[in-house]
Amino acid sequence: LLQHPQVREVAVVGQRDAEWGEVVVAFLVAGDSGPVEDAVLDALCLEHIARFKRPKEYRWVEALPKNSYGKVLKTELRKLG
Repeated sequence: LLQHPQVREVAVVGQRDAEWGEVVVAFLVAGDSGPVEDAVLDALCLEHIARFKRPKEYRWVEALPKNSYGKVLKTELRKLG
């Protein structure tokens, strides 16, 4: 996902799902021109990773939550979903 020029940052987490048990959700920070359509990101993912590893949902956020060392707080991202 970071290969796309309009994606500044990304973090991927698992979210509970009634049907599948867990699905992949990507949280993205947009570049200067704003968010990209989900279909464009899906196509990019399908070129580089297996279909089952592709995020089922893309969520655009202003900034990823990070600790004082700059590490993404994935527990906080899970709470957003």
